[in-house]
Parts: sequence; C-alpha cells; structure tokens
Amino acid sequence: MPTALVVGGSVAGLASALALAGTGRQVVVLERSAPPPRGAMADLHSRWQRPTVPQAQQSHTLTSLGVRTLRTRAPEVLARLVAAGAPLFDLTRALPQGATDRAREVGDDDLVALGCRRTTLELVLYRTVEALPQVEIRHGTTVRGLRLSADRRSVRGVVTTDGAHLPADVVVDATGRRAAARGWLSDAGVPVAADLTSPSGLRGFTRFYRLRSSSLPGPLNRGHAAGDIFDHYAGVLHPGDAGTFAIALGTLPGDTELDRLRHSDAFTAVARATPGLTAWLDDAVSAPISCVHAIGGPANALRATAVRPPVAGLFPVGDAACVTNPLYGRGMSLALAQAFGLADTLAAHPAAQRTEAAAAFADVLLRPWYEHAASVDRERIGRWSAVVHGRHLPPVDTGCPDRSIRAAAAQDGTVWRGLMRVLMGLSTPDEVFGDEKFRHRVAQAPRGAVPASTATQPRQELLRALVAAEGGPS
Repeated sequence: MPTALVVGGSVAGLASALALAGTGRQVVVLERSAPPPRGAMADLHSRWQRPTVPQAQQSHTLTSLGVRTLRTRAPEVLARLVAAGAPLFDLTRALPQGATDRAREVGDDDLVALGCRRTTLELVLYRTVEALPQVEIRHGTTVRGLRLSADRRSVRGVVTTDGAHLPADVVVDATGRRAAARGWLSDAGVPVAADLTSPSGLRGFTRFYRLRSSSLPGPLNRGHAAGDIFDHYAGVLHPGDAGTFAIALGTLPGDTELDRLRHSDAFTAVARATPGLTAWLDDAVSAPISCVHAIGGPANALRATAVRPPVAGLFPVGDAACVTNPLYGRGMSLALAQAFGLADTLAAHPAAQRTEAAAAFADVLLRPWYEHAASVDRERIGRWSAVVHGRHLPPVDTGCPDRSIRAAAAQDGTVWRGLMRVLMGLSTPDEVFGDEKFRHRVAQAPRGAVPASTATQPRQELLRALVAAEGGPS
C-alpha cells in the first residue's frame, strides 16, 4: 500500500490525512506536540495547551467553502461538529430587508456557514482521523529534513531529529506558517523560487464569551459575522459552538493607542463601542470565558513550494502553502478544500504527473485569495494609516471592492449574493466583481448609503472610551 507522510497534525494535516486515507493510502502523521487530552469536549478548550499553534486562541470561523467541503467529502465530521453544538447558519436569512430578488435561487443552498471554534474543529478532526485503520499519528516527532533521490528531483521520505529515516513517495508539508519545506529544501541544496508576500498590516486581539441564552442578541450583518472593518480598526464577532462567540479587534501594527486592547477593560470598552457588537456584550446577555489573546498578523504569502515545486512528491497544504490575512476568515476553509483536492489530484494522475497537477490545482485554488488579500490589505493599510497618523486619505484602489458594492448589496439581492459568495469563498473576486452583468447591477442600484450598522465611531470618541475604561478623565 502506498505511504504518505503528513508533517504537522493540526487542521490542514489532519484534513490531509483524512483525505489521503480515503484514496487507499497508508498515512503517517508526524506531529511534534503532545496529543490532545481526553475527556468531554466542553472541558478541553482550556486544558489543551498549544504552544506550537499560537493562533489557536484567536477567532476562527468556517465559511461556506469549508461547509461545502465537509458536506460533500466528510459528512461524518460535519455531523460530529453539529452534535458538539456548532450551529449552521443559512446566510440568506441575512438578505437585507429592502433588497430585491428575495425569492430563493439556485446556489442559495451553498450559502451556509458554521459557527465553530478552531479547537472544536481540530478535536473532531483528530478523533475522526485517529480512528481510521489506515492512519497512524506519531506525537513528539519533529522532522529535520527530506530524503531525496540521488538526482535531488524527487522525495523519498523524511529524516526526524532522532535520526529515523521514514520512507514515503508523498510528503505533505502541513507545518503551518513556518512552512518548513523551504528550510528542508535549502538544507538539501535545492534552490527554491521566492515566495509571493505582502504585508497584512494587522495586529489582532481576541476574547471569547458564552451566551446566557440560546438566542442571538443581534443580527449577523457581515455574512456569518457581526461588526465590520472600519476606517481605522476592525471589530468582528463570530458565533461559535456550544453557545460561545469570539470578538476579534484588529488594529494597525504600531497603533500604540490601541495597543491597550490587550487589557480586558480597554478591550471591553472598544468592543461595546463598535457598531453591531454592543447588544452582545450586555452583562445580562453574555459573560467572558477567556482573557484577551493578542497576536501579530502574519504577512500574506503564496509559497513557491506549493505552486512552483522544485522536487516531485512534496506537497505543502494550508498555511504552509498560502497565508491570507486572518481578518477575512478563509484559512481553515481553504485548508479543507486544498486537502481533499490534493487527494483527488494524486489519485487521478500517474506518479510522473502528480506534482505538476497538484501545483496547478493549488495555484488555481489559492492565488486568487492571495491576490485579493494583498490588494485589499494594501488599500486598508493606507486608509488606516491616514486616520491613525492624521494624513490625507489615499485614493481608493479600484481593484478592491468599494463602498458602491456594499451600498448596492443593501438594495439588490443579486449583488448581495455575489458579494456573499466572495466573502464565503465560493466564488473568486474576479468571477463576481469582474462580471459585466454584476458591474451593471452595481451601477444601476439605487444610490443608498452603506447600512447604518457599519457606521463607526470617530477615532477620538473611541480613544475617549478607552481612557474612561482605564479610569482616566473622559
């Protein structure tokens, strides 16, 4: 039976193991950290410490792309997530009240999102994968490098830090943002093309809460989220599983005044002042269940090892293949889609064609989202910087979705569906925003304002709220 080694046992690695096992391969997952603790799911979120995955304590979500992938490829995983209290959201219920084209349309069934913490998804994946007879998970194992053929053109396995040589014709790099494959190849003397990178310009602060009742206290105005990306910061809320939700506040790196969001009082003050979030934070509605977790946003990156592989048999997935700003919530869904797409590609092609075919698939899947994140972040960084530092606002980047699309979506159901399909990862920006009929509908939509729920407090008012929360004069 062919063997695949998956290096990294988090979301992308576990999804790859599940997908590859489904094609008849024997799979060995090599994970450097300890296994998750046993026990009831509700008890494990605080007990499972993840020093190698700092982003595990940040807000995550599963977009429609991820839900569709699980529905069609791993329905048992989706069923277990729902059983664990992860709600499915029919996003068409958020269609603006005044919008046209309200009748259900073809494609609406795909506009579904899942409220789920990353830890819950990872635990369900782990328990599903470890039960498969074709999969072995080895913890406490760190890969030091690759075993290559004599001509250094193809993979023959890996070498671990304890000197073990593990043979395989397929090695999946699921090492996350550290993307270890580049280092392995460099150590082996194999040149690698430069990655595509661009700054995300984000520093994130996340806190988790639990609702005191089963009803949602406010509308979800941004697909499966509440809040928005404003003119100098972001405030976004994602419902989670088991009656939880997470609030993520995003700021510009170097915005020293908002760096105080790491403190719970300051975080609460800004979150309560953020349109769309206020109702969720009433003391009678919810209670915090975590401290504030701060993290620096990674740069957007499209890895050359994924789309221009220098050796055969090496396949980066998830963040080891592509990183997009976590503000857009695409990471886990793209990882799931890539994992199952990779397994399909390997099964459909002879050995000599697999690497090239997998690279082409990765490029088609990932490049549009890297380019979109790079473009939108470039425009947002310029806008946020102007407000934070008191400069003139830069001209709007016409390559980014602008306020006219948001305004048109509030009036036109077809525009709303197109925008939602992009936000949920079902269609690429070019497929929707570049369509002539879509552009025409945006141009012809009534000239209304962006919905009031997206209005933001002026920066000085937000800073006064911060000072008041810290006990200073308001």
